[in-house]
Amino acid sequence: MFVEASSSIRPAGVEPYDQYKGAPRTRARLLQITAHSLHSRQARIDLIITLGGDGTILHASSLFNTGAVPPVLSFSMGTLGFLLPFHINSLPMALDDVFSGTATVLPRMRLACTFHDEKGKLIEGVDGTSPLQVMNEITLHRGRSPHLTVIDAYVGDAHLTEAVGDGLIVSTPTGSTAYSLSCGGPIVHPSARAIVMTPICPRSLSFRSLVLPSSSGIRLTAQTLHFEINPKSRAPAEISMDGQAVQNLNKWASQDNWVRDINNLLLFNASFRSSAVVFGKEVR
Repeated sequence: MFVEASSSIRPAGVEPYDQYKGAPRTRARLLQITAHSLHSRQARIDLIITLGGDGTILHASSLFNTGAVPPVLSFSMGTLGFLLPFHINSLPMALDDVFSGTATVLPRMRLACTFHDEKGKLIEGVDGTSPLQVMNEITLHRGRSPHLTVIDAYVGDAHLTEAVGDGLIVSTPTGSTAYSLSCGGPIVHPSARAIVMTPICPRSLSFRSLVLPSSSGIRLTAQTLHFEINPKSRAPAEISMDGQAVQNLNKWASQDNWVRDINNLLLFNASFRSSAVVFGKEVR
């Protein structure tokens, strides 16, 4: 099917850029396609065609880490594919819609992430770029450590909560149906401009997912969720972006009057030793 898809777009005057890394025998059948370095020609890409599953789309998104992602035409070749509107058998019809201009595009937001050390110095990503962009989620978790991790979460400059548990997930609306959903998070429509913060196995019974606006006060890079590893944490936190491990955060390393009310009135993520208000009286 890869050979068929690559060949079928030639008559439309489309120049394909091959990212195939499969068997040499299949590679030999693709000699009519010139292999190019995608990173040097990103500005020339008008359309991405993926064959596989949701993970293939995430990989395609990661190839455009520093700029906008071109429209993605995705075809399912597996069983479950939430992001895959077309089955592989409908490839010719879908391509006709694209080249005739009748196809519709559903925009999806991404998150940008930067890393800072304890002195606030920017740490570049594993590929030398910063910020890193993700389509699904950024996850801070305890990794291979058996101990709970303690993470301070901020909205803007205000301290939201001290998260004690296996970690935190910050997801896009697209990612709300992935890891976040498995941890009890809400399903958010992909057109909504929102960020979802979901705890992973929290110690507190009152720690629930939050849906936050993408444009006001949430610190995640320049736009704003800001995390710090609390010094009480017995283990460093690992960061995964769209399921790929990319960084370790040690203590005090960070990732880039609503806050007051959610803490004071709703007792958001209050521990058993925190003060609480019962029938108008403060108890400890």
